[in-house]
Amino acid sequence: MDVQREIDTRGLNCPLPILKAKKALAEMLSGELLRVVATDPGSLRDFQAFARQTGNELVEQVTAGAEFVHILRRR
Repeated sequence: MDVQREIDTRGLNCPLPILKAKKALAEMLSGELLRVVATDPGSLRDFQAFARQTGNELVEQVTAGAEFVHILRRR
């Protein structure tokens, strides 16, 4: 998967991973992919809700040990 931007939100709790993703997406072009790495287990449902509310596509969510990776496509 060709990701254009990645942000590291490890160690941050809600709502910071969402706020950082929102800021990053605002600086991206439509169709570009953003990869967010988080350690907050609540980020799984947070990013699902964020995608529904904003119209950005949640392409993939992966749990890798204590990390949660979210791939979003800019609307």
